[in-house]
Amino acid sequence: MKKMLTLLLSAGLVASVFGVLPVAAAPTVVNSTIVVPAGTTYDGQGKTFVANPSTLGDGSQAENQKPVFRLEAGATLKNVILGAPAADGVHCYGSCNISNVVWEDVGEDALTLKSSGTVNITGGAAYKAYDKVFQINAAGTINIKNFRADDIGKLVRQNGGTTFAVNMTLDNSNISNVKDAIMRTDSSVSQGKITNTRYSKVPTLFKGFASGKTSQSGNTQY
Repeated sequence: MKKMLTLLLSAGLVASVFGVLPVAAAPTVVNSTIVVPAGTTYDGQGKTFVANPSTLGDGSQAENQKPVFRLEAGATLKNVILGAPAADGVHCYGSCNISNVVWEDVGEDALTLKSSGTVNITGGAAYKAYDKVFQINAAGTINIKNFRADDIGKLVRQNGGTTFAVNMTLDNSNISNVKDAIMRTDSSVSQGKITNTRYSKVPTLFKGFASGKTSQSGNTQY
């Protein structure tokens, strides 16, 4: 009884000092793709979203899974956590802005550029990508800044065998435990640039680029 009273008093002291610890909210299960209209912003306010595997996909490497979010041209997605399963992540149909989005367990891909445009990714992170994190299926630019990625195959991959031009930039980020390369292309006209980035256990920064199409500065290997 005395021991129980001591425990209760201790618990009361902790509660009085730190307050009641919040209970983590259950993830939002997405049954059909959330469409973010052109030019608008979807603010997830830090909530976690997971795909219904029966309707969107189970987050494996199976092709033709559906995205949790579809961004039309000029749309912004911010403050979102994508848990598992994440199906095929995010699709951008034209230019889009991604701010503080975290992929806890990348599904088929984290994000795919489906139509030509510029993808700006600022902040956020991606983990456990068996293959690639960002897939580029159309001519355009992808700018990644202040990003964290770990346990991935590739960070950016232009669709295999395509010859259109993609401009890839990575700045002020931290990339580790990469199976293949940070950036990969098969196109002789695509370009890659990595600056001010820390990286560890990365076989090569660039793969498949033509001579003179890559540059790097201010990077640190650890």
